[in-house]
Amino acid sequence: MGSLTQRDELEASAMADDGWSSEAIIYVNGIRRVLPDGLAHLTLLQYLREINLTGTKLGCGEGGCGACTVMVSDYDRSARKSVHYAVNACLAPLYSVEGMHIITVEGLGSCQSGLHPVQEALAQAHGSQCGFCTPGFVMSMYALLRSNKVPPSEEQIEECLSGNLCRCTGYRPIIDAFRVFAKTDNSMYTKSYPTNGEFICPSSGKPCSCGEGKVHNSESSACSSTCGEYRPVSYNEIDGSLYKEKELIFPPELVLRNNLPLKLHGFGGIRWYRPLKLKHLLDLKLLYPSAKLVVGNTEVGIEINFKNAQYPVLISVSHVPELNVLSIKENGLEIGSSVRLSRLQEVLKDVIAEREIHETSSCRAISDQLKWFAGKQVKNVASVGGNICTASPISDLNPLWMAARADFHIVDSKGNIRTVHAKDFFLGYRKVDLAQGEILHSIFLPWSRHFEFVKEFKQSHRREDDIALVNAGMRVYLEEVGSNWQVSDVSIIYGGVAAVSLIAAKTENFLIGKTWDKNLLQSALKILKDNVPLGGDAPGGMVEFRKSLILSFFFKFFLWVTQQMNTNGFLKESMDGTHLSAIQPYSRPCSSASQSYEITSVGTAVGLPVVHQSAKLQVSGRAEYTDDTATPPNTLHAAFVLSKKAHARILSIDDTLARASPGFAGLFLAKDVPGSNKIGPVVHDEEVFASEKVTCVGQVIGIVVADTHGNAKAASKKVEIEYEELPPILSIRDAIKNESFFPNSKKCLVKGDVEWCFQSGLCDKVIEGEVQVGGQEHFYLEPNCSLIWPVDGGSEVHMISSTQAPQKHVATVARVLGLPFSKVVCKTKRIGGGFGGKETRSAFIAAAACVPSYLLNRPVKITLDRDVDMMITGQRHSFLGKYKVGFTNAGKILALDLELYNNAGNSLDLSAAVLERAMFHSDNVYDIPHIRVSGQVCYTNYPSNTAFRGFGGPQGMIITENWIQHVAMELQRSPEEIREINFHPEGHILHYGQQVQNSTLNLVWDELKAACDFPKVREVVNQFNLHSRWRKRGVAMIPTKFGISFTTKFMNQAGALVHVYTDGTVLVTHGGVEMGQGLHTKIAQVAATSFNIPLSSVFISETSTDKVPNSSPTAASASSDMYGAAVLDACEQIKARMKPIADRNQHSSFSQLALSCHLERVDLSAHGFYITPDIGFDWKVGKGIPFSYHTYGAAFAEVEIDTLTGDFYTRTANIVMDLGNSLNPAIDIGQIEGAFVQGLGWAALEELKWGDADHKWIRTGNLFTSGPGTYKIPSLNDIPLNFHVSLLKGVPNSKAIHSSKAVGEPPFFLASVVLFAIKDAIIAARAEEGCHDWFPLDNPATPERIRMACIDDFTRHFAGSDFHPKISI
Repeated sequence: MGSLTQRDELEASAMADDGWSSEAIIYVNGIRRVLPDGLAHLTLLQYLREINLTGTKLGCGEGGCGACTVMVSDYDRSARKSVHYAVNACLAPLYSVEGMHIITVEGLGSCQSGLHPVQEALAQAHGSQCGFCTPGFVMSMYALLRSNKVPPSEEQIEECLSGNLCRCTGYRPIIDAFRVFAKTDNSMYTKSYPTNGEFICPSSGKPCSCGEGKVHNSESSACSSTCGEYRPVSYNEIDGSLYKEKELIFPPELVLRNNLPLKLHGFGGIRWYRPLKLKHLLDLKLLYPSAKLVVGNTEVGIEINFKNAQYPVLISVSHVPELNVLSIKENGLEIGSSVRLSRLQEVLKDVIAEREIHETSSCRAISDQLKWFAGKQVKNVASVGGNICTASPISDLNPLWMAARADFHIVDSKGNIRTVHAKDFFLGYRKVDLAQGEILHSIFLPWSRHFEFVKEFKQSHRREDDIALVNAGMRVYLEEVGSNWQVSDVSIIYGGVAAVSLIAAKTENFLIGKTWDKNLLQSALKILKDNVPLGGDAPGGMVEFRKSLILSFFFKFFLWVTQQMNTNGFLKESMDGTHLSAIQPYSRPCSSASQSYEITSVGTAVGLPVVHQSAKLQVSGRAEYTDDTATPPNTLHAAFVLSKKAHARILSIDDTLARASPGFAGLFLAKDVPGSNKIGPVVHDEEVFASEKVTCVGQVIGIVVADTHGNAKAASKKVEIEYEELPPILSIRDAIKNESFFPNSKKCLVKGDVEWCFQSGLCDKVIEGEVQVGGQEHFYLEPNCSLIWPVDGGSEVHMISSTQAPQKHVATVARVLGLPFSKVVCKTKRIGGGFGGKETRSAFIAAAACVPSYLLNRPVKITLDRDVDMMITGQRHSFLGKYKVGFTNAGKILALDLELYNNAGNSLDLSAAVLERAMFHSDNVYDIPHIRVSGQVCYTNYPSNTAFRGFGGPQGMIITENWIQHVAMELQRSPEEIREINFHPEGHILHYGQQVQNSTLNLVWDELKAACDFPKVREVVNQFNLHSRWRKRGVAMIPTKFGISFTTKFMNQAGALVHVYTDGTVLVTHGGVEMGQGLHTKIAQVAATSFNIPLSSVFISETSTDKVPNSSPTAASASSDMYGAAVLDACEQIKARMKPIADRNQHSSFSQLALSCHLERVDLSAHGFYITPDIGFDWKVGKGIPFSYHTYGAAFAEVEIDTLTGDFYTRTANIVMDLGNSLNPAIDIGQIEGAFVQGLGWAALEELKWGDADHKWIRTGNLFTSGPGTYKIPSLNDIPLNFHVSLLKGVPNSKAIHSSKAVGEPPFFLASVVLFAIKDAIIAARAEEGCHDWFPLDNPATPERIRMACIDDFTRHFAGSDFHPKISI
């Protein structure tokens, strides 16, 4: 205490007479708020949600998803204007926005007062499905409009959305919605509302000049066939003129108010300082040498949230003028260490435009690297100095500072400044040349010289907003010596290959004084391959790939410099034209799209492309999710105690430290469970709390409850567990080797006689092979959440849960508590995405939380952090398929013998059913006379895998399409030919005994083939590949057939409750859950059409087990079919009761009829019920009719790959689907696009990495990819450049309601067409090297797999032609 008192005295002395304040003022949506001292531990997001502004969502907590985006307005005193920018509220410290105006989605507009044009546009364009990400997109776009003096370009719009993720829509409707604000379409502005002759700008709601001038022809400005369909958006459907009065201006108080230095505190002794002078900052740093300096908190925030870092002193340096200098000098650019990256980007853009081109080579390299650095929200707050001093080995900028001859200016506590070359600043892993009390003051970037060339390089899993796998900064300075150009100076710096940004010193030394020619290139590559050491178990893995990138980057640099010199005629030696493809810069044009469908309307609503019923609530942030629900008084918050071992005995559990933790209210273990500790959706083979053994990392051992979420998390980490480790099973191959299978899980389907066919001589060729299919994380934007409370002293339990299966929650909680089902109620209003991940795996979360709630008789809320959610809730099953195929020389498949294995994890869950569906779909759309499909479910020591969109079907079909391509390569024919030859005909008997009826396979295939003009595209791609050595294009067409029904018969039932009120409105409750798929909207359309009333007269209530009991999960794509039919049944019952009254008298309206019926004592409420007819399957004989019908589709894709890096993009995707007569074509199109982009992630982007034998750099059994920082779902930049979706016309389906077809899962598999197009491009690349043999390409086809399959002289140094990158399956 003595030293602390002494430090306080020194601090008081240092701060004397400088007006340090402990009062923080912010404005939120125009309302002044004084922040009390003591909140330094809070983020802006936590504060906003505490004051009930719940439109801002917690999606990931690490600034990686954009769901928490808000707009911050600050007053720039030097420029004398307010500035507006988007930030991630989950990372922004609350006190960092002191003196600023925060605008959340609620501050823009609402359904009651009128929506803002941005909100209205998104809702009307069907750009909101589950809605959880929607407020973030709205705020990103709004911030762009507020920050731009002129309407933004389409490129700016797409860039501003780069930090926002969506898992539902596929992004296309979001882009289309916001495109109306781009300057390419001025109709939005010229048709704004005039006031006294002035126009009101839709981006600001204020009079401006953007409405002046000529109205553009909407057709001529349309950029795709759909753009012209969009009208200028209106403010709202009530009265657009209302909105202009409500635009939130920057508060005058904040303009007039002088900033004060801040000294504030937070929970746990945290101190927060905001100095305004450099001297104050240096004094504080001297007092607190270990204090963290923060600007955007983008690194420190993650360390605190996810790495348990403790920083008792935080100093915000954002307001120190000397650190915010950005000055253009005669010899270079001076950049203050606190300068934001977005500001640096803007200045670099101006510098590049204004200065001589030879001076700005470094500036262009840094500017180009910043484009892919991070999302806009991060760049708006992250500082140059923060990125440098973090000293990350994968920093994108540090290699460039080093290469570009930058100097770092460092200031000490006395104000003395010393200069360090960037090359000398980084000393080791996260260590830099800063002595105690020193800080980075500024960076000096010198102008480039004549014949000095600087270039940036980066390769990551995902092009946009992703950390580098390998990056580089390279510079060469050439001087003319005689008739040659020699290397006078050079820098070759790599990131991602060592503990620090690595200087390739041997290569640099070799290059100095050498002539710049082809001989130099070859010699340099020989030295470089050994200059950068990477061990076999190097952190990050992918060693062979990363080594190849080292060479590829230098090769690209050499060619780029050569081309720059050649362009100006300085080099005698010309460059081979085919090599130009190696240096072709990636420049993504704005995407275009079209949607084609016919409207087959029935009555007042069915068949119409109406907007999602909750869209306006979602765009305004008013839609309520589980975590938004107001908690009852006395609510406790829960956090899990999780296993850290993959397989071990629990020897002891010590909660001593946890009990002493602030706010602790209890720890509950297996011994505390009132009822049964054994649960499971099919068999009860998993424990709520592990009792004696743990069988995976992340298994729940106990649950801690405390007064806050933060305190519960902190206490849970203090529970100490002692283990005795046991050997784990960590892959499918391990399981096969050790015969680790679930009991009775072996299944077999047989048609014909496979063995006879192979031996009969009918097969001209027989091939064998294996296919590895990677898993996939659901990455629903809303993490799992449950709020549970006891009723009547614990005799009843109610809960609100984010689940697809409320009835499973009831059954599980009732079992754990020993209560009857009738005393447990589960309600779900909506969920922020599910995709199967919340069908069964949400139940064990509620089961754990119900124990403390029941025993303490208090409400308990549990919300999983994103990393925990990803670690413990399971993923899509990985598969291993072993095939043997016999076929004729003509390409006819005669026999298939297939073994399937799926990775279930540590409990059975739904894995048997997933395997069964994979077996059902293992023929895809092909007629195979002799087929045997066997399968087994593998037990491994991972968290239990579970349902995911497609439920095993995609895995079965992708294995099929792999061997189809294998056959094609054996016969040297195109895979599309082999597919067409083997299409099953109408009436074909499938291998599980069901007859093909009403097949539209040939219709969708032929329409697709004609739409994409496949023969012509094939020829164009071949010609491109002939003339392009290092970039290759590929094309593919893929069909699909997806069976609709639960394969377990009893689940194909649905109930609904319909009430008609005397005012003519209708309330519907059914057993399905709205999770963005538009189920409630379609159900409302069915009811409205049945009663012949407007859609607005129908309201769908929350899903609740006390209204509709015993409901099946919302899954299997069957919900619209089943619940639509159940609602229709209830409506028809009510109509039958109303008919005598209606026949007796004329009624002017439905409300009048309803009132008359009520007066006649007619029951206006009915329960509807539906069972799917004529289905059933018997596994004992392996035959039956598991599906009511099949949904057919086909897709085409064209891709382009960079063979030197493995980078790729999808140039075009065309989809044709048969959905019968669509209930709502706009919603169905959205489902197709969303499924395709999610499937594209599975096929080519999203890789799960587990700590197994192939990934020893990851702790055993741990999931490395446990957040958006390491696990990359598709971003807006990854969608096809040209994206076209068409619904087959004139094909009603007699098997489902209103002749429609199910849509949720069938399109998912079609995205595998991207994988096979990539493989087609790789085949062209391998042909350049004389390799024409079959090769495997596992999904996801990540840059590593693409690059290493494109064998060339660079990869041969590290891997052979048969090299197979590692994958966790």
